[in-house]
Amino acid sequence: MAIDKRKRLLAFSKELANVDGLVEGLKCISQNAKFIMESERCSIFLYDSRKSELWTTLADGIDRIIIPSDIGIIGRVIKIQKVLFENEPYDNPYFLSDIDMQTGFFTKNLIAAPIFDSYGDIIGVLELLNKDTLYNKDDASFIHFLAHYISGFIELHLTR
Repeated sequence: MAIDKRKRLLAFSKELANVDGLVEGLKCISQNAKFIMESERCSIFLYDSRKSELWTTLADGIDRIIIPSDIGIIGRVIKIQKVLFENEPYDNPYFLSDIDMQTGFFTKNLIAAPIFDSYGDIIGVLELLNKDTLYNKDDASFIHFLAHYISGFIELHLTR
């Protein structure tokens, strides 16, 4: 499987290099991250430090989500600035189960990684949901790499 992941990552890098615009790039990142990480859904939350909010226009099945940056597992990722994975999200006090209730989606497990800009400031969080097997330390290492990889694209397009 590792060889397939590397091949897919190479194909993804070529695809992303030919994308212009933040929205199209986020779609490309989401589709490829889901495939590479074998996950059902992907959300890329962008961090607005002035408003202390996280927002996404790219959450599969949802038009837009805006949450305060200090709540939920995503908020926890912002605070500790590290990858988190949760294979029993409903048992985690940080998990925002009301989003599942609003959308009708059931989160079985999740993994989330901070996205840093070139100055080391957080500009977002990459979140993947519902892997058939459990998320693990190898997934945490890979999503950390993936978040770092996509950070340049996101930073470039946020400053335009």
